[in-house]
Amino acid sequence: MPEPTAAPHRSGFACIVGRPNAGKSTLTNALVGQKVAITSSKPQTTRHAIRGIVSRADAQLVLVDTPGLHRPRTLLGQRLNDVVRGTLTEVDVIGFCLPADQKPGPGDRYIAAELAAVRKEGRGTPVVAIATKSDAVDRGRLMEHLLAVDALGQWDDVVPVSAVRGEQVDVVADLLVGHLPPGPPLYPTGELTDEPEAVMVAELIREAALEGVRDELPHSLAVVVDEMTPRDDRPEHDPMLDIRVNVFVERPSQKAIVIGHKGARLKDVGIRSRRAIEALLGQKVYLDLHVKVAKDWQRDPKQLQRLGF
Repeated sequence: MPEPTAAPHRSGFACIVGRPNAGKSTLTNALVGQKVAITSSKPQTTRHAIRGIVSRADAQLVLVDTPGLHRPRTLLGQRLNDVVRGTLTEVDVIGFCLPADQKPGPGDRYIAAELAAVRKEGRGTPVVAIATKSDAVDRGRLMEHLLAVDALGQWDDVVPVSAVRGEQVDVVADLLVGHLPPGPPLYPTGELTDEPEAVMVAELIREAALEGVRDELPHSLAVVVDEMTPRDDRPEHDPMLDIRVNVFVERPSQKAIVIGHKGARLKDVGIRSRRAIEALLGQKVYLDLHVKVAKDWQRDPKQLQRLGF
């Protein structure tokens, strides 16, 4: 009898989409096994298409975590949507996140229509509907949600997952990998993301700055790393990186929120983000944070370009 042939190695790109705060970044981090995308209870925390890389013996899955698709009200919102649409046309499979603790609503139907249009106009990109936050509801509510998700559109697979508890994460990975084409690894084994370090640092600082603030601030907060420079007078066995960062808001009142009473809140942001950055870079860092006002930057094309959007 001939020996059974091994399944071919698969590799490709998966785009994780969903309305704001649908659990996309948390799922991406769970699949990768390490933080590569910032998470927050506030909507619209993702501003860049972060790539997380999942390397297995049988496949390499490159995850693209996008901003939440939404009906835009500002130029920034339009550009964030453009990021998502541009990504959808370039991937091999799409994961559509719909949180189980909320009934599918207008935002989900808006995205379902966008995905239907992509499939109709493109090459029939497969879509896996993912019921995130399954740990937040009981079994009966989860079944109702899965049925509602199934009725929302035509999906290749429907699967529940709890990224926080790690439940069904491997199943989601298997379903996404199953839609990838045969091919060799696209990145070296062990690499977790292709994002520049400066972008990751900025995202970690923005995540820390978003904790415990009013709803209006996330949309108005932008973080730009001005420079990252090794400190010359440090010994080789104990290096330190000096990082100068500008935190931009749109109004003086928002600047006061970020800084806090006598600078207490900005100090806390620096402490928490520094710990995360040191874990990411594997060395000590000194953060030099400056909060600046860039009036109405979300609606100003020149300022959007200067801030990297």
